[in-house]
Amino acid sequence: MSEEILDLIEVMDRVQDDKELLLELFDIFIIDYSEKRKLLEKAVAANDVDQVMSISHSLKGASGNISAKSMRETFLKLEMMGKSGSLSEAKASLGLLDQQFGDLQNRINQVRIEFK
Repeated sequence: MSEEILDLIEVMDRVQDDKELLLELFDIFIIDYSEKRKLLEKAVAANDVDQVMSISHSLKGASGNISAKSMRETFLKLEMMGKSGSLSEAKASLGLLDQQFGDLQNRINQVRIEFK
């Protein structure tokens, strides 16, 4: 389960075992997600499929970069909803993202403790 939240082995390989860099990437992701999550909610409410697609694509890449696999999958689904022009399930996906982000933050906090 925790690998779906955050695949630490994969991301550590990606950053060549640089713990400081990884923690910096986590901080950047948290800030980026927090800002774009608000924009994504507005885009869903406005039924702006282009914005949903664009924001989801960006966050899909960012979550993939830190190996947050479950979040990446949810962003992929949102991106596909945008491409299809149908956002009927987007609100449910936003709720799922909130849960996944909370799980990710908890896992990141555990990693910070492990790295000390």
